[in-house]
Amino acid sequence: MFETPIHIVGTVITDPVLRRVGDQSVYKFRVASNSRRRTAEGAWEPGNSLYASVNCWGSRLVKGVGASLGKGDPVIVVGYVYTSEYDDRDGNRRSSLEVRATAVGPDLSRSTASVDRLRLAAASSDEGAESKDEASAEGDEADETDGAVDTRSLPASA
Repeated sequence: MFETPIHIVGTVITDPVLRRVGDQSVYKFRVASNSRRRTAEGAWEPGNSLYASVNCWGSRLVKGVGASLGKGDPVIVVGYVYTSEYDDRDGNRRSSLEVRATAVGPDLSRSTASVDRLRLAAASSDEGAESKDEASAEGDEADETDGAVDTRSLPASA
């Protein structure tokens, strides 16, 4: 099946909602990307808007989104785009744009963030001990169980 890659720079417009599908978790939220352009007088005027539903699958992405994102946050979403067709309450055929995210992060041109890296479990306990010792020797103080990037409490620049 052909998958169309996409990246969206926008703003989270709904609170992320955690859902269970079988034995997997998925965070769902909507993002809006608004364009604008300068007029001949130099003022800004609104352009087109793109609204997309974003689905975040996979335990690491679910954990990061759940710990980091909220309504109003500026984000960059990377993933694959799909259209979903359905009938609305009045019987009209509609379609919506959906993105299956592979990565979601803060838009650092409109916010600041501190990064807490996710650490992968080592394949063996020996490798884990070695990599943990190396990290301690380098002064890396990141919490190995917390992969959150919290942009909600930081001021967003215009």
